[in-house]
Amino acid sequence: MRVPHVGERGGPVRGEDGIGVGTDEEWSEHAACRAADPDELFVEGAAQGRAKAVCTGCVVRTECLAYALDNRIEHGVWGGMTERERRALLRRRPTVVSWRTLLEAARTEHVRQARRGDGEGSAATG
Repeated sequence: MRVPHVGERGGPVRGEDGIGVGTDEEWSEHAACRAADPDELFVEGAAQGRAKAVCTGCVVRTECLAYALDNRIEHGVWGGMTERERRALLRRRPTVVSWRTLLEAARTEHVRQARRGDGEGSAATG
């Protein structure tokens, strides 16, 4: 099984640290799983834990998860979540129109909070 090319919208994409990684058409090129055997990502049971581990630290994890949620992809591990986890999330948040917008906003806020925390720690020690 081949992992489909992902990303169709054309806007800027940023990694987990807020650094740009190109456009939506290119985000999959930056994925940690790009060199993985697709059969290892579309698994069931205990093997899903190994597939999810590939996502740890991936710079486009948010884009990947948003793509899977927005497109209701039913199989495989995407953005560190199994199909069961994604279905549960979709059931809990049925009013979300764009997961990409929601997840990017959450990431931006997280980065902002982290940077603010770093600045406060530096001032306290300096």
